[in-house]
Amino acid sequence: MSLFFVGVGSGLVTAAIIALSTVGMSLQYSVTRTINFAHGELMTIGAYAAYVVARHTSNVLLQGAAAVAVGGALAWAFNRLLFRPFTRRGAGALTLFVLTIAASLIVQNVLEAIFSGNFVNYPSSASAAYRVGPFRWTLTDILTMAAAVVALLALHFTIRRTKFGKAQRAVADDMTLARTTGVRARQIVDLTWVIDGGVAGLSGMLLALQVGSFTPSLGFTFLLVIFSAAIVGGIGQMYGAMAGALIVGVVMEVSAVYIPPDYKETMAFLILIVVLLLRPQGIVAALSERTVR
Repeated sequence: MSLFFVGVGSGLVTAAIIALSTVGMSLQYSVTRTINFAHGELMTIGAYAAYVVARHTSNVLLQGAAAVAVGGALAWAFNRLLFRPFTRRGAGALTLFVLTIAASLIVQNVLEAIFSGNFVNYPSSASAAYRVGPFRWTLTDILTMAAAVVALLALHFTIRRTKFGKAQRAVADDMTLARTTGVRARQIVDLTWVIDGGVAGLSGMLLALQVGSFTPSLGFTFLLVIFSAAIVGGIGQMYGAMAGALIVGVVMEVSAVYIPPDYKETMAFLILIVVLLLRPQGIVAALSERTVR
């Protein structure tokens, strides 16, 4: 099998994880216009929640449900305890951004106090690799991609076909105008945060499955890759986030076939620099589709 296709196959798995987390962050950004630097901790808390459940049952669905629930709960707490109180007091975007950095450090330290800073091994059984066309994937790889596709399709349907989706688009475009038309903006923002946390928690679990062992810094170390994918696709754009994740994930893993794997994250930043130089608004034009429209 060509090493190139080995890299592409691994890249599709990585892209699935990046896409889930990046889309969640894009939805949150669409209603707050503030980057959440603690987004990586939503992934980490999801990974640890799934890890705790996995120690008692091998049911992957229960592990995923725990990751989604705990990630959503933490994101809801971020909104209620940080964003909403400080936004009411007129805090600017920079203040909110600094608060998310503080929240990130707090969550990392709490997890370290509970689980220690040592690596924990995600309980999962090893599986053989299967040939699928030019690619070779394990059952874990296939599960990761399938879970991401199902979750992204569910998000697409929710945003495009439900009343919540219409209300979310209205709030993302103009919160004040949305309120005057009867949209319950607070509830929409709350639900958006919960969705963000849920999909981030799920992506954290899938990342933990892939790496096998992790520490409380799991999501934090993955955060810059997520930011790169979001900016490459167009910051705040749901479908741009998917495209950016695909590009970043595949390029990272293909490059790891030809250069030392320790440098593959550098490729994500190189892509980011090139895109910023050639198309600062991202590969999906900001004027054509903003966030979830």
